[in-house]
Amino acid sequence: MDQLLTKETIEWRDRAREVARKVVLPNAWKYDRLQEYPWEIKEALAAAELMKVWIPKEYGGAGGGVLDLCVVVEELSRCCGGTGVLFAVNALGSFPILLAGTEEQKQKYLPGIASGEKLIAFGLSEKGAGSDAGGLETRAELVGEDYVLNGLKKWNTNGPAADLNTVFAVTDPESKSRRVSAFLLEKDMEGYSVPYVEDKMGIRCVPVGELKLDNCKVPQSQLLGGKPGLGFKHAMMTLDRARPGVASQAVGLAQGALDFALLYATQRHQFGKPISAFQMTQQTLADMATKVEAARSLVYTAARAVDAGVPSLTKYAAMCKYFATDVAMEVTTNAVQIFGGNGFMRDYPVEKYMRDAKITQIYEGTNQVQQMVIARNLMKGAHELKHLEKYIPVEEQMGVDHDNL
Repeated sequence: MDQLLTKETIEWRDRAREVARKVVLPNAWKYDRLQEYPWEIKEALAAAELMKVWIPKEYGGAGGGVLDLCVVVEELSRCCGGTGVLFAVNALGSFPILLAGTEEQKQKYLPGIASGEKLIAFGLSEKGAGSDAGGLETRAELVGEDYVLNGLKKWNTNGPAADLNTVFAVTDPESKSRRVSAFLLEKDMEGYSVPYVEDKMGIRCVPVGELKLDNCKVPQSQLLGGKPGLGFKHAMMTLDRARPGVASQAVGLAQGALDFALLYATQRHQFGKPISAFQMTQQTLADMATKVEAARSLVYTAARAVDAGVPSLTKYAAMCKYFATDVAMEVTTNAVQIFGGNGFMRDYPVEKYMRDAKITQIYEGTNQVQQMVIARNLMKGAHELKHLEKYIPVEEQMGVDHDNL
C-alpha cells in the first residue's frame, strides 16, 4: 500500500526491487549451490547506491531510516534470503559505530561502508554465549598502549568476507554492569583469522565463520566510543535497531514463497482443473497472504518506532522479529506443500525459501528469547493496569476452597 509510505521510501523499495529482479533472482540458486559470496550482486547493490541507505549524509550515506533499510531488505529477500542477509549484516555491523562511535571512528569507517567498498560483520556470539550474550569469554587486556584480544567468536555472519568486524570482548571480568567492551577490528590485524567457515542449511551465499583472536593487538583508538565497559549496552541497542531488519528478511522470504506458490497453483492441474480452484488450496493461500501482511505491518510499525526514537523500542523490535520469522517459516513450509512432491526437489524454487527462513527464527536472538523479552516488558507495564483491580473478585471473599480444587 504505497499510500502508507513516503515518496523516499517508495523510491528505495523500487530501486531495490529492480536490482533484485534483474541481478539477484537470476543468480540466487547458483550461489546457493556454490555456497560462494556473490560479489557481482554486492557490486550491483553498491552501484545502485543501496549500501548507503542507513548511513547519515555527513558520512557519505543517504540519510535514510530503518524503515528504508527494511523495505530494501524485504525486496532483496523476496528474491533471495541470503542476499537480504548480505545487505542487512552491514547495517548490523555498522549500527554500533553509528550509535556509539567517536567522530574519528565514524569518519574513518562509515564512508567506506556507505560506498560498498568495505564490508563489516558483528562479532558477539560465542560457543557458550549465544542467547546468553552476557556470558562472553573472549578477553581484551590492556597491555601498555594497546589491547590484546584472545578468544573465539562463533557464527560470525559475513565475517569471512568482511574488512571490518565489530567485536565484543570482556575487559573487566569482575564487573557485572561494565564487563564487556566493543572493538573495531580490521581483517589484516595480526592475530586476526577466520580458520573455519560453516556449511549451512540456508543463506548459503553469505559466509558464516569462526573468528579466532590469538594475541590480536588492537590500538586503543579501536575501542568503540573510546570508553571501556559499555559493550553490552551497545550490543543491546544495536540489536533493538537491527531486529526489524531480520524481520523484514522474513517478510521478504514469506512473500517470495507466496508469489511462487500462487503462480504454481494456477498452473498445476489435478483432477482436470488447476489446484487453485480447490477450496483447500484457496484457504491455504488466503491464510498465507493474510499472515504476510500482518507481519509486514508489524515490521513497518517497529521500524517507524526506531526512526521516531520510541522509548519502548525493545518490545516492538522483539515482537516483530518473533512474529515475522514464525510467519516466514510457516508460509515457506506451506509453499513447499502447495508444490507437493516438486516442492521437495531442488529443481524447484521454494525449498530454498524454506531453508533460508529457518535461520531467521534463531539469529539475533532466538524467538524463545524474544518471547522472554516481550513478557519482561509487559510485566514492567503491569502497574498501569491498576484501574482494573476493582473488577477482579478477591478469592478469599468468594469462599474458594483451594484444597478441593
